[in-house]
Amino acid sequence: MRELVLNCLQSEAEALSDALLEAGVLSVCVEDADTDTEAERPLFGEPGLEPEVQAWQRNRIVALLPDGADPAQILAQATVESGVAPDPAWSLREVPDADWVRLTQSQFGPIQVGRRIWIVPSWHRDDPQIPAPAETREEGAVRLELDPGLAFGTGSHPTTHLCLEWLAEHVAGGETLLDYGCGSGILAIAARMLGTGRTWAVDIDEQAVQATRDNARANGVELQALLPDELPAGLSQLVVANILSSPLKLLAPMLSGRVEPGGHLVLSGVLERQAEEVAQAYAPWLELRVWRARDGWVCLHGQRH
Repeated sequence: MRELVLNCLQSEAEALSDALLEAGVLSVCVEDADTDTEAERPLFGEPGLEPEVQAWQRNRIVALLPDGADPAQILAQATVESGVAPDPAWSLREVPDADWVRLTQSQFGPIQVGRRIWIVPSWHRDDPQIPAPAETREEGAVRLELDPGLAFGTGSHPTTHLCLEWLAEHVAGGETLLDYGCGSGILAIAARMLGTGRTWAVDIDEQAVQATRDNARANGVELQALLPDELPAGLSQLVVANILSSPLKLLAPMLSGRVEPGGHLVLSGVLERQAEEVAQAYAPWLELRVWRARDGWVCLHGQRH
């Protein structure tokens, strides 16, 4: 396969990318044309904050071509549709053959979280070095089979580890639980395997909701995976949200209002320097404190009285 490589200005990147896709390329990637030079500039700042224009001052567009495609024809069509003057210095480069499935899988190995939780991708299901399901049950642990999918949540991020550790140390059994912003469903599924009772998993992304349902089914777990407007009224003994500080602050009234008296609220996706600001957003309803920190991230916990 081949890639079409060309340069454009910040104001042209989005229109040209869309036009290339309309012209038939398989994928488009926009890169900083000044990467590895003194002119290189970061595009994103604080996590959760997106720039108004998702492009750099000077951009390199890399478009993957279908086999047999005429790059000059595709570029001509894209420039007409986008109104962007064609880059006379465009070039082609070969894409080496690779087993992309195997390459992707190699990035995700088994993960042990604390003493009680194993996250095992399906291609490591029969790995002799990983405790079998029966062994984990005998040791009071759980083995969660989870594949990377379209939703966030492979179990590798420190914020996910922190939430999983809190659940492993505090789920007594039978508690109702709400996982808000469930992504792949990893927290809700782990909680059910640790012994929670009725469990809801909610996300604004339909693909995340479906990924949660699929992963729950693969692990033999029953839970309710829903979009926010489908979540029934009611309180939960445990409410968990691993998102980012900005949406967590906006969701403070709703998430606090979902915790039953005596129940617990667990939040992550928060940098250490953001912890006090997030805690202040929840102060009218409950007191949040840092439960544990890792690699610059924190897990906040509070109990509603």
